[in-house]
Amino acid sequence: MSGTFIGMPSFPKAAHDAVRDTTLRANLRHATHTIRDKRARAVAELADWAELREAGRRIKDRTLRHLDAYLVQLENAVTEAGGTVHWAADASEANRIVADLVKATGETEVVKVKSMATQEIGLNEALEAEGIRAYETDLAELIVQLGEDRPSHILVPAIHRNRAEIRDIFRHTMENWGRPAPDGLTDSPAELAEAARLHLREKFLRAKVGISGANFMVAETGTLVVVESEGNGRMCLTLPETLISVVGIEKVVPTWRDLEVFLQTLPRSSTAERMNPYTSMWTGTADADGPTAFHLVLLDNGRTDTLADEVGRQALRCIRCSACLNVCPVYERAGGHAYGSVYPGPIGAILTPQLRGTRSDVDASLPYASSLCGACYDVCPVAIDIPEVLVHLREKVAEQGGPGHRLEKAAVKAAAWVLDHPAALAAGERIASRTRALHPKRLPGPGAGPWTESRDLPEMPAEPFRDWWKKNRTGDRTGDRA
Repeated sequence: MSGTFIGMPSFPKAAHDAVRDTTLRANLRHATHTIRDKRARAVAELADWAELREAGRRIKDRTLRHLDAYLVQLENAVTEAGGTVHWAADASEANRIVADLVKATGETEVVKVKSMATQEIGLNEALEAEGIRAYETDLAELIVQLGEDRPSHILVPAIHRNRAEIRDIFRHTMENWGRPAPDGLTDSPAELAEAARLHLREKFLRAKVGISGANFMVAETGTLVVVESEGNGRMCLTLPETLISVVGIEKVVPTWRDLEVFLQTLPRSSTAERMNPYTSMWTGTADADGPTAFHLVLLDNGRTDTLADEVGRQALRCIRCSACLNVCPVYERAGGHAYGSVYPGPIGAILTPQLRGTRSDVDASLPYASSLCGACYDVCPVAIDIPEVLVHLREKVAEQGGPGHRLEKAAVKAAAWVLDHPAALAAGERIASRTRALHPKRLPGPGAGPWTESRDLPEMPAEPFRDWWKKNRTGDRTGDRA
């Protein structure tokens, strides 16, 4: 996985600052509550939602068990339809493939559909290094790009911005990327949308190369699917002469009938719509319609390693609906940037450490960025048991060690020895009771200190229980043995 966000502080440090940003907290609270309430109403309309959820889980699990076969089937179908398939083991290989394909066209500009896979590998930065400028066309992604910011939500990347902030970004930076914002631009949603439309229209009409991701890939026909709400995706997918799609290998589904399930669950779980306003599908190339050259870059980048983990692999079921983010109390207060990844929230807390590993501080901290309340599992349309995977990953992080975990292991080992030697335990209890006046009310040190900031240590009794028992149960055989 790309190291774009590596170098950020671990989640506890990043969240410490985020929760003190009152504007951020207000923006997140308003947005997440609005989205999740609308989603709940949309899901309640379907009497068979539970059955659809279970069907989605089964389809994804079956696909992952036979992923190699379905990917080969997909490659054959895409090739037969006139497309070209490229395999990328990691981010650097995917970036090299895309950059070479763009340079082969002689173009220095590309338009992009919103794509988390390209954000994951840091494609925009890689293209910039090759003298190629990538223009984001999704409204929220445009806001993030113009503001030199980072996405903070899977569905709404600029969820941390309010209308006044977006207006200021458009006024100050839009002209550096093309058509400037209209004079006198206000924070009216209609005016902001119109400013973005005018700014992007010239790019759509000029661009010769488009870059996309895909929500799904249908193995039996080689068809790729993008669902979106603005129409920018349709423009990027149809107007350019060359289309390059970068897609994670887990996005494949076997058949059109399988796709039907997800086209019911994804819109309701993400945008709370019965159907996405724009559902674009393309299969290879056609002589008189759409791009004349189509390239599919199949991205691994840690997915095969994730697939090998019997517990963790369920994260690959994810269809990027973002429902788990909108119900998560931790995300609502800390925001997406605190996760140090393009995949924030509960799904990011289990997906990122598997794609990137847990060697860095930020990645090792992510499995702990949760209260384990289980709300994320309840709303997941493919039944990913996120709390189960979080606990599983915490075990892995603990096993690999680290200052805190080494101290914990040493403490447990010492406690095991003491508990295995009754005389030593009895002596320790008596010493603790006799020195109780000297005990601190809270544990000192960087490890236990934060946990005890709002918790006092229990007061030590005047004498150990075993001594009290001997005094009050004189003659009792159990007491004599104590």
